[in-house]
Amino acid sequence: MSHLVLPLDPALRTDLDDLADAQGLAPEEMALLAVREHLRQEGGRVRAVAEGLARQHADLLRRLGE
Repeated sequence: MSHLVLPLDPALRTDLDDLADAQGLAPEEMALLAVREHLRQEGGRVRAVAEGLARQHADLLRRLGE
């Protein structure tokens, strides 16, 4: 597993610590959950846009593939 250092301002670090404590997690676990959720949401959004563009330009993409 690789590690990532995140610079957090004091207020953000306090919010992270408080939320993690309220959920019985370590701050690192809380941050990892947040990153995973953000990637899931953004990945879905990007896929939807890409699929829409592919549908919109399907004829052109088909012709380019010939």
